[in-house]
Amino acid sequence: MAAALETHNLTKHFGDSVAVDRVSFAIERGVTTALLGGNGAGKTTTIAMLLGLVAPTSGEIRILGMDPARQGSAARARMNFQSPYVDMPKRLTVRRNLSIYAKLYGVPHAREKVEAVAEALQLTPLLKRRTGSLSAGQATRVGIAKALVNDPDVLLLDEPTASLDPDTADWVRGELEAYQTRSGAAILLASHNMAEVERLAGRVLMMKQGRLVDDAAPADLVKKYGRANLEEVFLQIARREEAAQ
Repeated sequence: MAAALETHNLTKHFGDSVAVDRVSFAIERGVTTALLGGNGAGKTTTIAMLLGLVAPTSGEIRILGMDPARQGSAARARMNFQSPYVDMPKRLTVRRNLSIYAKLYGVPHAREKVEAVAEALQLTPLLKRRTGSLSAGQATRVGIAKALVNDPDVLLLDEPTASLDPDTADWVRGELEAYQTRSGAAILLASHNMAEVERLAGRVLMMKQGRLVDDAAPADLVKKYGRANLEEVFLQIARREEAAQ
């Protein structure tokens, strides 16, 4: 079976600067993979290329076996993205925003689907409110609803529980786990919450200075680096001098 998401020598230059340097990985269906790295590691640029927002300088991307350069519409219809740092139109109501995205993704019976995803994420009381009036935590949950409205086979998440209180964040993680169990979706997770990564991810891709520097299960990384937890591993990789690599 083809990987759900695959890159081969993915590279991006901005002038003389190399943001992503020959990154290759394959993500299987039904698995959550974390993409980690400090500021400037290349995570955001990698995700932007996967979403088609930034064109690679070189290299290849495959989404569910499709080349997004030639089959972009078909590939994007089967994936979705969530980030609390990307705003939806603030003057529109939550219902209107979710309905527009459902129609953009070609979701059949869009009204019923919006009602269902809102109920699942406990957003029904907020459907008539303007999105700009929501708290940061409420807006994050609406963003997750948007990301699930088309039942994506590939889901990209950037800090999915940012701005949520610990109880709500834990509940959202459970909803993401339940969605993956039901759908068999592949999830690529970018997060600075290492406890979240250890709970959700079966695999970690670690980036530094545009390159993929490690690829293993969280527990295996902890053992490899002789650390107490994944956060200590992250700090060691992010801080170590280039010569130490």
